Amino acid sequence: MAFPSGNRIGLVRVGALFVFTAIAEILGCYLPWLVIRQERPVWLWLPAFASLGLFAWLLTLHPAAAGRTYAAYGGYTSLWPWAGSLWSNA
Repeated sequence: MAFPSGNRIGLVRVGALFVFTAIAEILGCYLPWLVIRQERPVWLWLPAFASLGLFAWLLTLHPAAAGRTYAAYGGYTSLWPWAGSLWSNA
Protein backbone atom coordinates (compact mmCIF):
# COMPACT_ATOMS: atom_id res chain seq x y z
CA MET A 1 0.00 0.00 0.00
CA ALA A 2 1.52 3.31 -1.06
CA PHE A 3 1.15 6.36 1.17
CA PRO A 4 2.03 9.91 0.23
CA SER A 5 5.20 10.83 2.13
CA GLY A 6 3.37 13.23 4.50
CA ASN A 7 0.96 10.51 5.61
CA ARG A 8 3.78 8.01 6.06
CA ILE A 9 5.65 10.38 8.36
CA GLY A 10 2.47 11.01 10.35
CA LEU A 11 1.89 7.29 10.64
CA VAL A 12 5.44 6.72 11.89
CA ARG A 13 5.09 9.54 14.45
CA VAL A 14 1.80 8.20 15.80
CA GLY A 15 3.20 4.67 15.89
CA ALA A 16 6.27 5.83 17.79
CA LEU A 17 4.06 7.78 20.17
CA PHE A 18 2.03 4.64 20.93
CA VAL A 19 5.25 2.67 21.54
CA PHE A 20 6.66 5.30 23.93
CA THR A 21 3.32 5.58 25.71
CA ALA A 22 3.15 1.82 26.17
CA ILE A 23 6.70 1.69 27.53
CA ALA A 24 5.92 4.46 30.03
CA GLU A 25 2.80 2.61 31.17
CA ILE A 26 4.60 -0.71 31.53
CA LEU A 27 7.45 0.80 33.53
CA GLY A 28 5.00 2.69 35.74
CA CYS A 29 3.31 -0.59 36.62
CA TYR A 30 6.32 -2.92 36.66
CA LEU A 31 8.49 -0.90 39.05
CA PRO A 32 5.91 -0.89 41.89
CA TRP A 33 5.44 -4.61 41.33
CA LEU A 34 9.17 -5.06 41.85
CA VAL A 35 9.02 -3.11 45.12
CA ILE A 36 5.93 -4.87 46.46
CA ARG A 37 6.39 -8.45 45.24
CA GLN A 38 10.14 -8.79 44.78
CA GLU A 39 11.16 -6.63 47.76
CA ARG A 40 13.31 -4.31 45.65
CA PRO A 41 14.46 -0.90 46.94
CA VAL A 42 11.74 1.59 47.85
CA TRP A 43 13.38 4.34 45.77
CA LEU A 44 11.99 2.57 42.66
CA TRP A 45 8.69 4.26 43.47
CA LEU A 46 10.17 7.57 42.25
CA PRO A 47 10.83 6.48 38.65
CA ALA A 48 7.49 4.63 38.73
CA PHE A 49 5.62 7.84 39.55
CA ALA A 50 7.65 9.74 36.95
CA SER A 51 6.88 7.08 34.35
CA LEU A 52 3.14 7.21 35.06
CA GLY A 53 3.27 11.00 34.85
CA LEU A 54 5.03 10.70 31.50
CA PHE A 55 2.39 8.19 30.42
CA ALA A 56 -0.43 10.61 31.27
CA TRP A 57 1.30 13.45 29.43
CA LEU A 58 1.98 11.30 26.37
CA LEU A 59 -1.71 10.40 26.24
CA THR A 60 -2.49 14.09 25.73
CA LEU A 61 -0.35 14.08 22.57
CA HIS A 62 -2.27 11.22 20.91
CA PRO A 63 -4.92 11.63 18.24
CA ALA A 64 -8.45 12.22 19.57
CA ALA A 65 -9.54 8.56 19.66
CA ALA A 66 -6.45 7.33 21.55
CA GLY A 67 -8.16 7.65 24.93
CA ARG A 68 -10.87 5.28 23.78
CA THR A 69 -8.25 2.88 22.48
CA TYR A 70 -6.42 2.78 25.82
CA ALA A 71 -9.70 2.47 27.72
CA ALA A 72 -10.74 -0.50 25.60
CA TYR A 73 -7.29 -2.05 26.00
CA GLY A 74 -7.43 -1.56 29.77
CA GLY A 75 -10.88 -3.09 30.03
CA TYR A 76 -9.90 -6.00 27.84
CA THR A 77 -6.75 -6.80 29.80
CA SER A 78 -8.57 -6.39 33.11
CA LEU A 79 -11.02 -9.13 32.19
CA TRP A 80 -8.41 -11.82 31.55
CA PRO A 81 -7.37 -12.41 35.18
CA TRP A 82 -11.02 -12.44 36.24
CA ALA A 83 -11.99 -14.89 33.49
CA GLY A 84 -8.98 -17.06 34.31
CA SER A 85 -9.89 -17.20 37.98
CA LEU A 86 -13.42 -18.30 37.10
CA TRP A 87 -12.12 -20.99 34.80
CA SER A 88 -9.53 -22.29 37.25
CA ASN A 89 -12.06 -22.50 40.10
CA ALA A 90 -14.59 -24.43 38.04
